[in-house]
Amino acid sequence: MTGPRFKPVPPEQMSAEQKRVAQAIAQGPRGGVRGPFPALLRIPALADRVRTLGDYVRFESSLPRLLTELAILVVARFWSAQYEWHMHSQHAVKAGLDPSVPAAIAQGRRPAKLSPDEALVYDFCTELLHDRDVSDKTFDAVVKRFGETAALEIVSTAAYYSFVSLILNANRTPVPEGATPLPALSEGRKG
Repeated sequence: MTGPRFKPVPPEQMSAEQKRVAQAIAQGPRGGVRGPFPALLRIPALADRVRTLGDYVRFESSLPRLLTELAILVVARFWSAQYEWHMHSQHAVKAGLDPSVPAAIAQGRRPAKLSPDEALVYDFCTELLHDRDVSDKTFDAVVKRFGETAALEIVSTAAYYSFVSLILNANRTPVPEGATPLPALSEGRKG
């Protein structure tokens, strides 16, 4: 990668609306304008809506942070979103996910060390992405364990981070120098 396709808009070239949205992003829970937002700021109304949706999905969901981060990792691996993977594999371990879990997902394998709750979220997201649906067995298990609201939040997390992953991939958002890239996976079921 040689850098992003959508170069960040310099602050002195931003419109008033771009500056307002950039400030809202920087002052929010992300603490800075990064990820998909340097590209999305070209459409400030969209960037602002993506920001508020992302704030809920990532920071306000009823799901425990560890399970949200696990869902994000499944999505990042599915899309081979290098930047997303780099950032959230670190967040997941900090949230308490066993480091062997992201390591297995990176290789396209089902992790051996999943707690029962982690297994439910992993299976739900994997089915949703690969099968474009969730089996009744998996759906019912998630609803029984977490409730309907959380089941919908898992779907929303997968959808939001798929959107983010596609923006990052199309932009070719670079990972920091020295970061370990996700390996290429062979055809067939991934993640």
